[in-house]
Amino acid sequence: MARKISEDSMYKYAWLLLFLVFGGSVAAQPAPYDKFPAANPPYYRVRYEPSVDSGGLMFGVNYTLWIPSTNESIRGIIVHQHGCGEGSCRSGLTGAYDLHWQALAEKHVCALLSPAYEQPDKADCQMWCDPRNGSDAAFQRCLADFAKMTGRKELEQVPWALWGHSGGGHWAGGMVMLHPERIVAAWLRSGVPLLSAEPGNTSIRPHDLPDLALHVPMMCNLGTKEGVTVKQERFAGVWPANEKFFLELRSRSGLVGVAIDPLTSHECGNQRYLAIPWLDACLAVRLPETIGAPLRSMPIEDAWLTEPTGQKAWKSSDYPGEFKSASWLPEETIATRWKEYVTDTNVSDATPPPPPFDVRVDGDLVQWNAKADLESGISHFIIERDGVVIGTWPEKPANPFGRPVFQNLQYSDTPPMPFIEMKFELPGEKRGRSAITVRTVNTVGLQSEPSMSN
Repeated sequence: MARKISEDSMYKYAWLLLFLVFGGSVAAQPAPYDKFPAANPPYYRVRYEPSVDSGGLMFGVNYTLWIPSTNESIRGIIVHQHGCGEGSCRSGLTGAYDLHWQALAEKHVCALLSPAYEQPDKADCQMWCDPRNGSDAAFQRCLADFAKMTGRKELEQVPWALWGHSGGGHWAGGMVMLHPERIVAAWLRSGVPLLSAEPGNTSIRPHDLPDLALHVPMMCNLGTKEGVTVKQERFAGVWPANEKFFLELRSRSGLVGVAIDPLTSHECGNQRYLAIPWLDACLAVRLPETIGAPLRSMPIEDAWLTEPTGQKAWKSSDYPGEFKSASWLPEETIATRWKEYVTDTNVSDATPPPPPFDVRVDGDLVQWNAKADLESGISHFIIERDGVVIGTWPEKPANPFGRPVFQNLQYSDTPPMPFIEMKFELPGEKRGRSAITVRTVNTVGLQSEPSMSN
């Protein structure tokens, strides 16, 4: 009983601090979480106030859902989970608007969900990134509310594919331990859950590792400067934690791999060019054909193995080392992409992106819509008049953390606000009788077929 009272007291004290940080009010969304994109269909949003109940989520949280335009039943939910700290948490407000992640979701008839936990500056992110501290319950609550809001009752039943950065990796991995029967796969960028107690560390509770979690494909992805080749950097403890997690799962034949980014530290870099194809491969195999059916198993005969911090991959039957310390990959195509990624992150792509659509001209303004290339996203667009290039949009695509992309990217792999729009002002004379066409260019430089204005 004494321990229970102590925990409750600590929780109420933490809530009081949160209350004061928010200026004595929990009714309004606090800065910097009060500026976010509109959520009109196919986007939907729910927000929950901080809970004062023991075991409840002590931070406010904002969930945004994107649903592909289809009459088919939604088959799954892809969750893009930000990391710790105000900046990363705020970046979660735009995750569902990422065109590249939408392409993955649409291919598999999945919804794309992006949480944004309203963690105050310097607050303990374990209060949300450990799903047992209320974020699991809030997440499942949002699925029930979205099911009612959208009329898609299946949202409460379908499985989840999880991507998480830093504290989001803790959260995604923790959800695998809690709900292995529900999770297609989990990509853990620079963060993993704790599976056993560490001496002197009482702030992070370890998770139990159920047998069923060993059948969930997981990828430990981190930068080489997070303790692999650079041992003294701020995030040097990430690799020891990942290695311990990885070896624990592999010792029990868990389906877990390691992908070391050779260029980065804690930032996400170019990981999406491996993460999205990897999740694509897992979704293709594991999603059930009917709603409510159990997840399908990964075929063992297709697996490839690698040295965790090396650059070579072998078909599992040909692996020369110890199986239980080898990094697992689902199949040969992913093994090829993995080798490119761990060498220099230049994951190749031989297929052009889909062409733009709904190209229209109003006076001197060209507007259009486009879907991202699943493998390589969108870099920019080329605008032509009568077959002659008259401009690119954006003129200089940006991304401080990796390949330049149309939407730009923040530290936690989400587009910044305000969103860049698909529109271009024609230079010189107005349209007249000129034929205006638009092409999509993906991030490896391949161009789509042109789409002409109506």
